[in-house]
Amino acid sequence: MYLELKNRLGAQLKSVLQAKYDLAVESIPLETPPDLKMGELATPIALQLARTLRKAPRVIAQEIVSSLGPLPGFASFEIAGAGYINARLDRAAGVHAIADASGIGPAADGVHSLVEHTSINPNKAAHIGHLRNAILGDTFVRLLRAAGQRVTVQNYIDNTGVQVADVVVGFLYLEGKSAADVRALIAECEARSAGQADKSGAFDYLCWNLYARTSQWYVSGTEEENAARKKLRYETLHAIEHGGNETAEIAELISTAVLKRHLETMLRLGIEYDFLPRESEILHLNFWALAFELLKKTGVLYFENEGKNKGCWVMTRPGADVTDGETDEDAKVIVRSNGTVTYVGKDIAYHLWKFGLLGRDFGYRKFFTYPDHECWISTEEGEAEHPHFGGVQAIYNVIDSRQSDPQANVIQALRGMGHTAEADHYTHFSYEMVALTPRCALDLGYDVPEEDRSRAYIEVSGRKGFGVKADDLIDKLISATLEEVNKRQTGRDQAERGQIAAQIAIGALRYFMLKYTRNSVIAFDFKDALSFEGETGPYIQYAVVRVRNIFRKAGTTPEAVLAEFASIDAAPFLVGEDAEDIWAVWLRAGRRSTVLEQGIATSEPAYLAKHAFQLAQEFNNFYHRHHILTEENAARKRFLLATAAIVLRELVTVLGWLGIESPEAM
Repeated sequence: MYLELKNRLGAQLKSVLQAKYDLAVESIPLETPPDLKMGELATPIALQLARTLRKAPRVIAQEIVSSLGPLPGFASFEIAGAGYINARLDRAAGVHAIADASGIGPAADGVHSLVEHTSINPNKAAHIGHLRNAILGDTFVRLLRAAGQRVTVQNYIDNTGVQVADVVVGFLYLEGKSAADVRALIAECEARSAGQADKSGAFDYLCWNLYARTSQWYVSGTEEENAARKKLRYETLHAIEHGGNETAEIAELISTAVLKRHLETMLRLGIEYDFLPRESEILHLNFWALAFELLKKTGVLYFENEGKNKGCWVMTRPGADVTDGETDEDAKVIVRSNGTVTYVGKDIAYHLWKFGLLGRDFGYRKFFTYPDHECWISTEEGEAEHPHFGGVQAIYNVIDSRQSDPQANVIQALRGMGHTAEADHYTHFSYEMVALTPRCALDLGYDVPEEDRSRAYIEVSGRKGFGVKADDLIDKLISATLEEVNKRQTGRDQAERGQIAAQIAIGALRYFMLKYTRNSVIAFDFKDALSFEGETGPYIQYAVVRVRNIFRKAGTTPEAVLAEFASIDAAPFLVGEDAEDIWAVWLRAGRRSTVLEQGIATSEPAYLAKHAFQLAQEFNNFYHRHHILTEENAARKRFLLATAAIVLRELVTVLGWLGIESPEAM
C-alpha cells in the first residue's frame, strides 16, 4: 500500500512540474517524516528547485500544493519549514487497502537471476563464518522470488584447490592411507553417523582435525623438512588439477563426501540449492581455453614482453595505454609465465558461462534430493536429460569482502569484451567476517587467555582448528532452547517441544546473521541471539505467538476477521491521540513492498530484518495499550482484531522471507 501511494504521489508531482514549470524531473525525492504528526510522506522538491526557478522554496511549495488537486489515497498536503511538502494519507482508505490481500503477491517480472552462495571449500566441516554467507544468500534468494523473479541457486565447489590438497596430503603422508582406505573410512563414518544427532564421528569432522594437523605439519619441522613438505603440497595440488591418478581420486572422494555433509548441514537451516558447479569441470571441459581465445580476440588480454610481468598474459586496465610499448606494471596477471591460469582467469570463464556467453556447457547428474526438487552437480558428460543452469540475466555472488578485487576484475573483463549489460547486472554481494565474543568462546569450551577476555571479538581460524562447527552451533542453540521450552510447554509431547525448540533456535541464528548490515563484523553470542528481549528472532516469533493466542482465546481466526473487514467503518478508530499507535501498526504493515524493494535494490536483507522487528515492537506497544479481548465496543473490538490479524499476516510473511518459521507456541 505504502509503495503504491508513494509512486502515485511521485507521478503526480512529476506531472505538476511538467505542466506548471515545463520541467521534466527524472525522480522525485520522497521521504518518511520522523514523526507521524508531520504526515506519512514528505518531499524537499521545492527546496531543490529554488535556484532553477529563482523563487523562494515556500512559494514553490505553495504553487505545487495548489496544483496537486485531490489524489486518491491522500487526505491533505501541507507546507512545512522552509519549503517541505508533507503529505497525509487517507487513513481509513489506507487500512482497507492493506487489509485487502487480493493485490498482494509477486508478479513475474521476467528476470532470470542467479545467486551463488555458500561455496565452502569441501575439505572440512562447515563453520560459523560459512553460515553468514549461506544465510545471506538464501535470504536474498527468497527476496528475489518474493519480487517475482525466477532464481537459480548455485553453490560453487572448489574441489581442486589447495584446501582440498592439504587434506589429501594429510591422508597420504600423515595417515598413510590409499584411495581404498579413504573410501572405506568414508563408508564407516557415514554408517556411524547416519540418523545420529551427534556428528562428532562424521567424515567432515574428521577432516576438520586432519586439516588443522596438516597445516601445522607444514611448519613444524626443520627448514629443510618444511620446504620438502611444501613441495609435496604443490605436487599434490598439480596431480589433483591434472586428474586421472590416485591422488585425484582421493581428492574426489574427500570433496564429494564433505560436500554431502555440507548440504545436510545447510538443510537444517532450510537452505537448498539447484546446481553445484565444480572447478574440476571448468578445468577438464576447457572452459578456460574458450574464454582465453575470446579475451585475446577482444583485446582484454595482451602478452607482456617486458618488466616484472614478462612472459605473462595480463589484463588491460581501463585508461592504461599499452600501444606505445611501455609496460604496465600494475596490470592484472591472468596467465602466469609458466602457463598456469590464475583464479581470476578461471572465474572469468565461469561467469561467461553464467551469462550464456561461453558457447559450452557442463555435463549434469543428480546429486542430492530435496523434498520438492533435485540438486544437480557438474560432470564431464552427465545425463542426457537435464535442466540448463546458465544464460541468466543477473548475477549475485555472495562472497566475502576480501574477494572484492577479483570480483572487480571479472566485471572489468566483461566490460572490456563488450558485455556492458551483463557487467551492469553483476553484483558482488560482499560481507564481513563472523567472530565470537569472548563469552561465547568460553561457553564453547575454548581456552581464552585473560588478556583476550576484554576484547570485542575473537577471530576464528580453520587452519588453527579454532572455530565453531556449524552443526555444533545449531545443536547447542537447540539444546539451550529446549531447556526453556520443556519448562513452559509441559502439556506438549517431546516431539512437539523439539520442533518448537528447533524453530526458535534456527530463527535466532538466522536473525542474528541478518540483522547486521553486510559491511559489519559480527561477534556471535549465544545469549544475545536467544534472548526474548531486544532485536532478536525469538522476540519477533513471540509476537507471532502472542497474536495467535489472542485469536485462540477470541474463538475466531485472522482469516475470518479480515474477510468481514471490508464492511467495517475504520475512520472512527483512526483519529485522536489514542489512535496514533494503532495507525503506526497499520502503516508499518503497509510498508512491506517498500522494504522489499529497498532490500533488493541495495542487496541488503537487514532492511527486512529491521522491518520485522519494528513491526513486532509496534504491535507489542499496541497490545499493551489496547485490551482487545476485553473491549466492550463490538465494532472497535472487530477493528482491533483486524489490526492483530494484519500483524500476524505480515510477520509470518516477512519471517518466511528471512527463512524463519513462526512457531505455534514458545
